[in-house]
Amino acid sequence: MSLMDTLKGLVGKGKEVAAQNAEKIESAVDKAGGVINDKTGGKYSSQIGKGAAAVKNAIPIDAPAEAATPPAAEPAPAEAAAEPAPEPAPAPEPAPGDQPPA
Repeated sequence: MSLMDTLKGLVGKGKEVAAQNAEKIESAVDKAGGVINDKTGGKYSSQIGKGAAAVKNAIPIDAPAEAATPPAAEPAPAEAAAEPAPEPAPAPEPAPGDQPPA
């Protein structure tokens, strides 16, 4: 196995881990940006915001391992669109004088 193959494998594993922990990474980026912004007195807030946004955009959304698994079965469109038949309207009750002879 060559060095390039090894590096590609490590990058792939890193992307998978980053995708699985995207919320934690984004939270850490926000926290670090806040600390840096406080330490610099807000002097570089626009650059810090741009850097944080760039880091968040670099986080992969779907890991390759997740993409390989088949998606869960979804109901067919005809089944999803089918609605139960409406109940028939009740028959009108006869007026007291309209009773048939017994």
